[in-house]
Amino acid sequence: MNEVQLAEQLLAFDTSTAAGLERAMDFVAGWMHARDVRIREEWVGERRCLIATAGAGATRVLFNGHMDVVPGHPEQFAPVRRGGRLYGRGAYDMKGALAAMMLATAEFSRQPSDGAVLDFLIVPDEERSDPGLNCSEGLVRDGLTADFVICGEPTDLHVGIQAKGVVLLCARVPGVAAHGSTPWLGQNAVLRAIELYGRMTDLPFMTESSEMFPSPSINLSRIDGGDALNSVPDTCDMWVDIRSLPGQDRSKIVADARALDPSVRIDVVVDKPAANVSSTHPFVEALVEAARRADPQARVVGRDGSSDAIPFVQKGVPAVEFGPVGAGHHGPDEYVEMSSLGPYRQSLVAFVRAVASTSMSPEYVI
Repeated sequence: MNEVQLAEQLLAFDTSTAAGLERAMDFVAGWMHARDVRIREEWVGERRCLIATAGAGATRVLFNGHMDVVPGHPEQFAPVRRGGRLYGRGAYDMKGALAAMMLATAEFSRQPSDGAVLDFLIVPDEERSDPGLNCSEGLVRDGLTADFVICGEPTDLHVGIQAKGVVLLCARVPGVAAHGSTPWLGQNAVLRAIELYGRMTDLPFMTESSEMFPSPSINLSRIDGGDALNSVPDTCDMWVDIRSLPGQDRSKIVADARALDPSVRIDVVVDKPAANVSSTHPFVEALVEAARRADPQARVVGRDGSSDAIPFVQKGVPAVEFGPVGAGHHGPDEYVEMSSLGPYRQSLVAFVRAVASTSMSPEYVI
């Protein structure tokens, strides 16, 4: 079984649902057992995670992958090969990487190198935006650690050493109800919310930039207002997704948003810091060197999205993103370049073997 075939099997599970996630996790556990890879279950609340382990030694490398995907149309869970690309929900984010990581772990288990342990953590909830800890956060809180972490998020074979932080806000905007035929007698909460969002886009933090990012980002991700089609809405809930730069003060962003209109209640739904790992960390340099076997142009980059690298970085563990080539994650035409999956797997194995054979200092700069 090669990376593309295994990715197709993973893509066929609708892992935007609890039932699909259970079946997919059972499949991975059985796949690992069939190849004599040590694997165990860990639980965060009622959510099941898998950790496969291979090798032995003083240095511990951890692959981090998520099985869940954002919802898609039914046809997106029927993978399609076309023009050298594998299409399907999660192909790029991140079942193509998962397949390669599974094969890399099995390969390292068959031929381990003295000096390194490889753990492969598979979680069911990286994509969730609900309040509370996701599985990676919970396991790190409970003591899961490593010397270096690779999250298989899509990076086009570059190494993501920075990622934006996340501030997800819910604004409850009040209005005044009136009959729909006389809107001037009321105050439309939906229109007030949209006006408030426009003012948020002009807050000072949006004018800042950094070495790897031209600007932060802000997105009106959901809006819910009104209860009758012939009435002026008197309440509106609006969710705003802000992605902050490394070094930006997230508490000030929230304070500035709240100061725009004291009559609006703004709650923080998700608050995650940015990731920032030194490009000169010896493990980063080793991973870039391994990545250049797959793509001579591989380099360190910044990543717009957040990932499960964040909880590790918060605990002082260098964690980066590194994934195959593709496009369209969370979109209607998501795909991974099939030709990138084999070289991606080879780069992962080469990196772990390099770490196992080389004495590297655990010190790094965030």
